[in-house]
Amino acid sequence: MDATHERIAYRCLPMVIANQIGWDLLCPVDFMAVWDGGDGKVSRRFQFRDAETSYMISHFGYGILTFSISYLSRTSPGHNLWCKGPANDPEGGIAPLEGIIETDWSPCTFTMNWKFTRKAHAVWFKQGEPIATLLPFPRGYLNGFDPVIRPSAANPELDRDYRTWCEARLKFNQDLNVEAFDARALKWQKAYTLCRGVREETFAGHESKLKLAAFRKKG
Repeated sequence: MDATHERIAYRCLPMVIANQIGWDLLCPVDFMAVWDGGDGKVSRRFQFRDAETSYMISHFGYGILTFSISYLSRTSPGHNLWCKGPANDPEGGIAPLEGIIETDWSPCTFTMNWKFTRKAHAVWFKQGEPIATLLPFPRGYLNGFDPVIRPSAANPELDRDYRTWCEARLKFNQDLNVEAFDARALKWQKAYTLCRGVREETFAGHESKLKLAAFRKKG
């Protein structure tokens, strides 16, 4: 995101919030791995910049790289732990696999796994870069939803606001090509970031930045 022109990626608040949610597990060492394309457990070649380590293993086979997590996790009652890939941080030739663990009762550790998508392709992980993100998630939370599909006209106010927004977005994008118009100076519409509706109203509970507590050692 830092490398995008004028850091344009940071104008997408949903992406910024997704990057800030949860706690990252960091890679302990620099290393390179290559998958030979086979299904067996011994199907990778590892190269470490320092000494050999047991953090990364070929455990499951089928092009899966396994990171051992050296923590026993515990969440409050009724909360699972979602172990997911780092948000918006793609790696060429390999993709994160995700799991949800009932860490409010389980006495077991778990692993973070990545699936190679390309054989004979060197993948480097650098010390200190995220290899997983941990996100507490209420168990059964989604079971309480009743998803439906309705025409937007079923909610006239929302439909009207949506059409107003569509017209404003179309005009703004067209005006970006006209040097004398304000859109050129504004560069992008900030209504969502500023939590502003089409009638300039604002809404409670809007998040533009997260600041999660860091883990601390406790005896």
